[in-house]
Amino acid sequence: MPHCIIEHSENFKERIDAIINSVYIGTFNSGLFDEEDIKTRAVSYENFQTGTSKKPFIHVTSKILYGRNNEQKSKLSNAILCQLKELKLVSCSLTVEVLNIDKGSYAKFNG
Repeated sequence: MPHCIIEHSENFKERIDAIINSVYIGTFNSGLFDEEDIKTRAVSYENFQTGTSKKPFIHVTSKILYGRNNEQKSKLSNAILCQLKELKLVSCSLTVEVLNIDKGSYAKFNG
């Protein structure tokens, strides 16, 4: 845990490896998770609209097991955002949110 899902406009396809790595590093830098527990993946969108334009965007959803307090969640989202800002992406929207996963509905298998 956590599961970091990066949704982004197609503009970032060529830089996606760097973006995935930035989210991974930001998550680790939060100090809340062990390296091997961080799962990061990305989904590209060809069709999107941001307000009245097609401004490029990156939105990160970090799904974590229920139990962290708001201060920890804020620390996580800010650490990820800080790392993304270091990429110096021009004219784009960067957003991060942290969502709880209910422990009772979560199942896992490591085969």
